[in-house]
Amino acid sequence: MSNRSYGLSEAEHDYLLKTTVREHPSLAQLRDHTMKMPMARMQIAPEQAQFMQLLINMLGATHCIEVGVFTGYSTLAVALALPADGRIIACDISEEYTAVARTYWEKAGVDYKVDLRLAPAQDTLDALIAAGEREFYDFAFIDADKENYVRYYEQCLTLVRPGGLIAIDNALWDGRVAKDSADEETRAIQAVNSRVGKDHRVECSLVPVGDGLLLARKL
Repeated sequence: MSNRSYGLSEAEHDYLLKTTVREHPSLAQLRDHTMKMPMARMQIAPEQAQFMQLLINMLGATHCIEVGVFTGYSTLAVALALPADGRIIACDISEEYTAVARTYWEKAGVDYKVDLRLAPAQDTLDALIAAGEREFYDFAFIDADKENYVRYYEQCLTLVRPGGLIAIDNALWDGRVAKDSADEETRAIQAVNSRVGKDHRVECSLVPVGDGLLLARKL
């Protein structure tokens, strides 16, 4: 978990931020707010948020899913990239963290694009499938409890349309995925990386942005 891309020095990251990252004022304010919190490491890097916005725009996405909201930085980034009629289903279980998120979504004027579902994400995703929304979504971002990553991937693969994209965060896990580990979270990330890498239903690429972003495009 990192607030800057994997392998970048502090100086390199500062250079990147100064030269190529275009961060909306509300995103910058939310990032500063979150960095003062005990679990700040859970926030994605600004260059990753911008990369995801680029993907959203390239896809022409209007319907998105996010599994794991925290304080809403990635949600806000996606919502800002969506057109006025775009929507993102945001799944989380924390009222405390998402209360911070709501404040900044409203400040940025995009709160109407965010449908926050406070419930276990697997239940929310199952409900979307049951509601007939298979292959309805353009983009899904998974950044929640690692033990359920494989399940979230399979659910999102059902919900995303052909040509749509799933992005899975923490795919490099600060390098721990490259080592033998008894840690349950590490093994869960290794499992989803292996699943996606061998999955002929998608084409994939693991991009070393943030803490590693695994991309899977549904065929």
